[in-house]
Amino acid sequence: MEIRVLRYFIKVVQEQNISRAAQLLHVSQPTISRQLKELEDELGVVLFKRGSRSIELTESGDYLAEQARQIISLADKTRDNIRQPTDITGSITIGSGESQTMMTIAKAIKRLGDQYPHIKVNLVSTNADDVWKRLKTGLFDFGMVMEPTEKRHYHFMTLPGEARWGLLMRQDAPLAGKSEVTPSDFKGAKLIVSHQKGVSDLLKDWLGSSQVEYQIVATYNLLYNASLLVAAGVGYALCLDGIINTQGTNLKFVPLMPLNTAKTNLVWPHGVSMSGAAKAFLAEVTKTLS
Repeated sequence: MEIRVLRYFIKVVQEQNISRAAQLLHVSQPTISRQLKELEDELGVVLFKRGSRSIELTESGDYLAEQARQIISLADKTRDNIRQPTDITGSITIGSGESQTMMTIAKAIKRLGDQYPHIKVNLVSTNADDVWKRLKTGLFDFGMVMEPTEKRHYHFMTLPGEARWGLLMRQDAPLAGKSEVTPSDFKGAKLIVSHQKGVSDLLKDWLGSSQVEYQIVATYNLLYNASLLVAAGVGYALCLDGIINTQGTNLKFVPLMPLNTAKTNLVWPHGVSMSGAAKAFLAEVTKTLS
């Protein structure tokens, strides 16, 4: 598969029309049609459901579209990072969950930009499961994840500060008058929890031998949308402190007791050749922490 043909394919998927894609790519429609047919022949699958006015992908086409976007992104990043070797240029991509410790990374990015103005930083907000996945495929250069952290195959750097686990709730919620939430307070509670790995185990470990019954009514990926569910009265969001600014809102955060805290690690894979931009970023993080 040629990168050029994958770009044709993705443009057709985006435009849902071969003619429009051809115009935007400045190539003829027959050229794109021929290249896509050759791609199908090479892969031995049908990528499009033909006969409709707009492009509709088959299951194989959907899969290829997802993979092609990642391949093109990685190819573009590789190209950018090897150009102009006399100056540190290119881009780095950092995947991160929501955390106040991002301020440490923000300071390092500011210093990086001051010293190397041609380095571009791509910051992707996502959850820990996605961070690990994209680190493995090379789409992320670095990841920011909460403890516990996989350390066998990754370098890691612990960032300063700890975040408290607790419940985000409405000011008029039954538990809003408390300064802390204990396991017994979970009896009958409707919870909104992160669907990433480890959170359910964390909750079970914290509850310990308490036999309280609670109900998980929703799960979330990133906390902002979950906070809207809380504001609407759907339930309590189990989350980390400091991510949602509750000042001037009808929400408040109440920490768990016994206290449960988490540190954040900056991680990057073992055995991967780092670009000049990635090395420069890591150096600035180290300076920021020193």
